[in-house]
Amino acid sequence: MAVTLRDVARMAGVSIKTASNVVNGYSFVKPENRRRVEEALAATGYRPNIGARNLRRGRTGFIALVVPELGIPYFGELAGLVITAGRELGWNVLIEQTQASREGERAVLSALGPHLIDAAVISPEALHAADFAELDPGVPLVMIGEHSVDVRIDRVAIDNVLAARLAVGHLVEIGRRRIAAIGAHPTRGTSELRLAGYRQALADAGLPELVRPALSYHRQNGAAAMASLLDLPEPPDAVFCFNDLLAIGAMRAIADRGLRVPEDIAVVGFDNTEEGAYSRPTLTSIAPDKLAIARTAVELARRRIEAEEPFEPEDIQTPFTLAVRESTAG
Repeated sequence: MAVTLRDVARMAGVSIKTASNVVNGYSFVKPENRRRVEEALAATGYRPNIGARNLRRGRTGFIALVVPELGIPYFGELAGLVITAGRELGWNVLIEQTQASREGERAVLSALGPHLIDAAVISPEALHAADFAELDPGVPLVMIGEHSVDVRIDRVAIDNVLAARLAVGHLVEIGRRRIAAIGAHPTRGTSELRLAGYRQALADAGLPELVRPALSYHRQNGAAAMASLLDLPEPPDAVFCFNDLLAIGAMRAIADRGLRVPEDIAVVGFDNTEEGAYSRPTLTSIAPDKLAIARTAVELARRRIEAEEPFEPEDIQTPFTLAVRESTAG
């Protein structure tokens, strides 16, 4: 016969309610009772019926993660962390990608709903505030990443302006005076913020701006933008790229011209992905605390789902650092 929760409670010498509280992860169980229940769970091999539990609660047991592109390493790494954080709270995670277009983001948002998911963690790049009102999926939304769209939902992000200022300030500190930026984009909210931080840092140092756009944030876009900079009569002696893939593409273009990083041109990226940590040279990069972003976003979703009364949207900033490596330190 299948082991039941009643069997677990009997073995642990506690009530069924106490055993249920332990299985469901509630924190108000006495430590001794929790220990006994956990030992009974291990001894019996009991596994809760997640489907039945979610049905009783009126939930699906799924949350969605909506990102621009899984092919961009930052979002791939973040997705893995969100999946882990979701599982710790008993959720499976459905993943959708939008290609960072407004059409793609609208299509995904309109398809979500309480028949599929309990909440969604989203990273929009092009949605307008009116889109959220028009396509309200009827489940809690938590936005990750700092975006210029003004909507009253929970947000978890780093301060992109401050992070960009830190990156460019580092280049100023190591003596660079012609600092370019790669990554300007007409609709990406994070691009707008990182560009603002770049400009503020240069204004503080009294240095000129030198900006190149990137319609997509992949290696080839960084290489093409860097090539155009190298064709200038006065090429830059440093470049700040709005993500690591752009920076890696830029470093390839520099090497193809017979120039050296950082001796001739220093390079800084953004996102601190594993690829940048193992590139040659290794890449200096803004390092968001991706684990904190994932856990905080999922915890906010849980609080929204379980709240008996509505509460004001929260705007939580997570930490970041500058990981200094060979591309600026030699």
